[in-house]
Order: sequence, then C-alpha cells, then structure tokens
Amino acid sequence: MPRRRAFLVLSLANLFWAGNFVFSAIIAEQVDPVSLTFWRWSLAALPLLVVAWIAERPDWRAAAREWPWHLVQSVFGLTGYALLLYAGIGMTGSVTASVISAINPATIALAAAVVLGERMSRAQGFGIVLAFVGVAVVLTGGDPVAAFSQGFGAGDLLVLGAVIAWTVYSIIARRLTTPPITATALQAVFATVTMLPVIALTGLTTPSDLGGTLAVAYIVLLPSVAGYALWNAGSASLGPARAGVFLNLLPVFTVVIALLLGRPIDPAAIIGGVVVLVGVYLTVRVPRARPIAMEPAGDDLPGQDGEVAGSPATGPVPLPR
Repeated sequence: MPRRRAFLVLSLANLFWAGNFVFSAIIAEQVDPVSLTFWRWSLAALPLLVVAWIAERPDWRAAAREWPWHLVQSVFGLTGYALLLYAGIGMTGSVTASVISAINPATIALAAAVVLGERMSRAQGFGIVLAFVGVAVVLTGGDPVAAFSQGFGAGDLLVLGAVIAWTVYSIIARRLTTPPITATALQAVFATVTMLPVIALTGLTTPSDLGGTLAVAYIVLLPSVAGYALWNAGSASLGPARAGVFLNLLPVFTVVIALLLGRPIDPAAIIGGVVVLVGVYLTVRVPRARPIAMEPAGDDLPGQDGEVAGSPATGPVPLPR
C-alpha cells in the first residue's frame, strides 16, 4: 500500500472510532450501556467474520484452539471495555472520555514493562509520566484541591476502568497467534453469547427514533467493522509502531465532531488532552534508525537477540475502539 494511502486509512480508522465516543454520548438517554454493548457486538459479529475470512483467510481450527484466551479477551476488551466506556461517556461526555482513553498506549507500555519485562527508554518513561499528568488535569478539572475535597466524577472513574480493561486485553493479546480481525470476530461471538444472561435480567432497550437507530448502525458498522479492517491494513503497511502515532488523532477527531454537533467541551479537557497527546507521542514514537558501522565478514551485528542495532520498534499497538 502506498504511504499516502496508509496515512489515509489509519486516519479514517481513528475518525470512525472518534464517532463511537460522540454518538454513544448522544444516544445515552435512549439506549442503556448494557443494551448498546449487546447491539454493537451481536450485530457486528457476522460482518467481522466475513471481513476476517476475506482479508486474513484464517486457520479457523487453530483460532478455535485458543478459545480460552478469546473468551478472556472478550470479557475484558469487548464486553467489559464497552460497558465501562459507554456508562462513563453518559456521565462525563465524549470529549473528556476520549482524552482519558488516549492514555491507553502509555498504560499498555507501562504494563508491558512491568508484566512482560519489556525494556523502556527514558523518553518513554517521561512520556508515560507526562500522559498521566495530562489525565490528572482532566480528572481534576484543573483544580486538584477541589477534586480531592469533593471527589472525582463517577463517569471519569468508569472511563479509567475501561482503560484498565483495555490494558489487560492488550497484554493478553501478546499470547495469541490468531490474526487480529479473526480474533475480534470470534470475541464478538463470545461477547454476544456471554451477554445473553445479562440481557435476560436487565432487559433490552432500543433506539426511540430514527436518529438513535442511525447512531447504533454507525457504531456497529464503522467503529466495530470498518475501523478494525482499515487499521489492520494501514498497520500492515507502515508497521504497528509507526501506526501507533496515529492514535493521537482520536481525541482530536472527537473534539472536532463534538464541536460540529454543538456538544459542550470542558477547557480542562482540552489542556489536559494536549499534555496527554505529547506524552503518548513520546511513548509510542519510533526513533530514527542510526547508521550501522560496517563490520568484517562473519562478525555479528551489535543488536541483541539477532536484531539490528538501531532498528525501530515493531511491537503490536493496541486498538482504541
């Protein structure tokens, strides 16, 4: 894929995911978080299976052998993440939620360092600290004294819970050999089945007007199906590390869409969002490869574990949803 086209498809993926934040906030009064989560994954499961079959031609038997991991990922990354996110967005708003969620690459990098023992540069460590400072600005509304005396907003804490759920999901993903779209499709099937008992207890709400129905259709088709397909196509072209820089567009697009729709925006969310974006960029940016000195024939290059020194990081980048 030409580089310009890769830039375009990665930008579109983030645009579609930003719409998920905005439209889920708009229909929060019509469809409760449990119902919205069920509609999203039950209606997206079949299209995802079709896209996976066309794009990845997976070995379904090999994917089925990893079913315990797919089940755990479904609970954390699809059901748990969506429930917490949609509940939080209904209380705190789409822009604030997207800024808090933008910290996900930093939390995953930190978890990978702690749990998996992955090495972290000083710039990455500073970026993680800076990203957390930005989220603290958002959580406290720029007034930490008042926040600690009055307590944090329930919506903000729910979105933070969604960030933690997605971090767990992303760390578990390192164990899987199933291709990404195929894994998402199987996990959508698991999400649908595991939510049926919950729906039986809570009931199922539906949109009350055409606008709500179109919003649900958008969430099913664009963030859940097209977003994943576009992201994986662009990531395969540029590499996951370079693609990760495009995650910074998510809160930017959310702010633009919210402004176009006349949604309220908290100034503290803008200030904190800028700090978060800088921190996340430092965390996921790809360093330029340094020139490698010519070595005599037969000598090994100075990289560790067979890697070329100065090569850019190519580890997997989490998907925001």
